[in-house]
Amino acid sequence: MKELMYKEFKLSMHPIAYIFLILSALLCIPNYPYYVTFFYTTLGIFFLFQGNRENRDVYYMMVLPIRKRDIVKARFYLVVCIQLAQVIACIPFAFIRGLIPLNNQVGIEANVAFFGLAFVMLGLFNLVFLTQYYKSGYKIGIPFVLSNVVIWIFIIIAETLDHIVSYMKTICESVTGENMIKQIPVLIVGILIYTAITILAYKKSADSFEKLDL
Repeated sequence: MKELMYKEFKLSMHPIAYIFLILSALLCIPNYPYYVTFFYTTLGIFFLFQGNRENRDVYYMMVLPIRKRDIVKARFYLVVCIQLAQVIACIPFAFIRGLIPLNNQVGIEANVAFFGLAFVMLGLFNLVFLTQYYKSGYKIGIPFVLSNVVIWIFIIIAETLDHIVSYMKTICESVTGENMIKQIPVLIVGILIYTAITILAYKKSADSFEKLDL
C-alpha cells in the first residue's frame, strides 16, 4: 500500500486539487455560501479522476500484481487526504473570518458547526460519486452530476434548518467562543458520519470494481 500511495501522489494527483486549496480563502468573504468552498474540493477530485481516465490509469494498474480492492483503497486514501487537506486549509481562514464583525446573511457562519456539516457533505459526495464511478471504472460525468445533486440538496436542507431549528439558529449561527464550544457535538457527529459513509462507500466501490471485467 505504501508503494501504491506513492504512485497516487506522484502520478495520479491532479495539480488543480492543490490550487483549489487556495480557495479556502473564500471563508473570509463576509456574505458568502461557505459550503461552495468544499464544492471546489469535489470539483478538484472530479478533475483528478478525469485526468487519470484520459491517461488510462485503470488499465495501467490492472497489469500490476495487486488486488483490485487495493487499487480502490489507494484512490480512496488519496481522496480523503485531499478532503482533509481542504478542511485544514480552511481553519486559519475561519479564524480570520471570525475577526470580521459582520454576520453572514446568506448562510451559516464559518464556525465549528460549519465544519461538522461540511464533513457530512463530503461524505455524501464520496458515497455517491465514488460508488457510481467504480461500477464502470471510467464513467465520471453522470456520477459527478448525481453527487452534486445530492450535496446541493444537503446544502439547501442544512441552510433551511439553520433558520428554523432553535439550536442551529441560536448556537450554530454564532462565532462566540462559548457557543462554538457548544457546537463541538455537531463537529464530532459530522466526523463520525463522514467516516462511516466513506468506509461504506469504499466497501461498495471495492465490491463493484472486483466484479468488473476490464
